[in-house]
Amino acid sequence: MSGLHNLKPDRVVKAFERAGWTVERQTGSHVILSKAASPYVLSIPVHKGKPIKQGLLRSLIRTAGLTIEEFLRFY
Repeated sequence: MSGLHNLKPDRVVKAFERAGWTVERQTGSHVILSKAASPYVLSIPVHKGKPIKQGLLRSLIRTAGLTIEEFLRFY
């Protein structure tokens, strides 16, 4: 079991902030994060009462350059 099921969007945003990403803005229900050393941005959907789906979360973690274990330590 990877431990990536039913993770709350607010805590996911905080985990990426602990990993060095900064919140640039919130457009609608999506929080946009960026990092100075990375050419990528992360767009995290924050829908009240809905967890982030595993496939999207895996993609975000991979884009951020983290492993699942590293991400879970920040979470």
